[in-house]
Amino acid sequence: MTNMLLSLRASRHKLLRVLIFCFLAGLAQVSLAFFPQQDGSGRELPSLAPMLKTVNPAVVNISTYTTQTIRQNPLLNDPFFRRFFNVPEQQMQRPQQRRTQAAGSGVIIDAKKGIVLTNHHVINGADEITVSMEDGRNFTATLVGSDPDVDIAVLKIDAKNLHSVKLADSEKLEVGDYVVAIGNPFGLGQTVTTGIVSALGRTGLGIEGYENFIQTDASINPGNSGGALVNLRGELIGVNTAILAPAGGNVGIGFAIPINMAKVSIDQILEHGEVRRGQLGVVIQDLTPELADAFKVGKHQRGAVIAEVQSGSAAEQAGLQAGDVVVEVDGKDILSSAQLRNAVGLKRVGDRIIVTALREGKRKEFRAELAAVVTSPVATVGEATSELLKGVTLRDAENGQGVLVTEVANTAEAAGKLAQGDLIVSVNQRRVADVKEFSEILSASKGRLLLRVVRGQLALWVVLQS
Repeated sequence: MTNMLLSLRASRHKLLRVLIFCFLAGLAQVSLAFFPQQDGSGRELPSLAPMLKTVNPAVVNISTYTTQTIRQNPLLNDPFFRRFFNVPEQQMQRPQQRRTQAAGSGVIIDAKKGIVLTNHHVINGADEITVSMEDGRNFTATLVGSDPDVDIAVLKIDAKNLHSVKLADSEKLEVGDYVVAIGNPFGLGQTVTTGIVSALGRTGLGIEGYENFIQTDASINPGNSGGALVNLRGELIGVNTAILAPAGGNVGIGFAIPINMAKVSIDQILEHGEVRRGQLGVVIQDLTPELADAFKVGKHQRGAVIAEVQSGSAAEQAGLQAGDVVVEVDGKDILSSAQLRNAVGLKRVGDRIIVTALREGKRKEFRAELAAVVTSPVATVGEATSELLKGVTLRDAENGQGVLVTEVANTAEAAGKLAQGDLIVSVNQRRVADVKEFSEILSASKGRLLLRVVRGQLALWVVLQS
């Protein structure tokens, strides 16, 4: 009897433990079900879903189709080879063609007119462009125009009931701002990723002609190109363009074109069907500490040094000279040659700008009206001599244009700064016509040489010092 009572009590305790476990498990499930929406005080937690419901319909998938002609084996041009292998003559008459398909992304920026923004490299060379909407509709797009230097293209589709995204002011972006990337990675379909602005004003990547990228760690992958980078208000701040991908996939370093930069080209494409870019007509390079010291502008000064002013250019008419250090354009600081190139190159022909430059250490303002592309010829090539130029062989250039560098020994002090074919046109800011004049200036120079060199189609300043 006693054993039976003990057994019943043990069974009750076991049942009670099971009931308590089930009750606690149920509470946990209820808690987990509510956690994404509310915190412990019942307050709603933030979510990107409401914003994405308004933005996602404006982001599209882009499919391009290209017909490529397959090159035939040169041996097929030999009649003996064709006869030996019994190659039909019909095969020789009809070139082989292959149709390829690629995928990218885009974003609708004008719902009424059906204007879609994407990258130039997404649609480059395409015979046919198809735009696919989030709601499953597909439309054939026409190319309005593109700007390869900025890598944007403008498409148009004939469709109704479209949604567009509002354009933000990308100048107000700050490092640390939250951003959302939307696109079509790997052809999977519309995908949303989040991150922050990791850096601003990225240049020198060699991706585009004009670079001023937003860097973000929001996941961007192949197929995201042309897609939207938006802020938390759902406004378009950039166009996803490229990634740094050593392993072929996303590693947290993606780049987007700021919408303010893209808009300059978009407006011209919609107005003219092309971009009519203004030119100042100068060859420039970064102001290094060596050059800053040579031009007596302070070692910590930053800017862009004018190495050459093209004849008949807007810069020449404004009074700019080789050796001027540009530090501002329209009141905005210029810290590098890339920044000056962007500041000028994104303006139209006929636009007027105010260039602030340092000349002999003094600030001067120059007013220039940007012109079309200047095609004036650049001087041929150049040469040198002195203690700093041991191992450098020189000769006169043609027509008294300067001194031509014909050889630079590997052990020369100037190796890495001067190269065979360089044309030296001035020494210490004095023009030279030949080796004799060059040598006379060298004999009076001590400690340092400031050379202006023309290299191919480029002009640059070179500092040599012991």
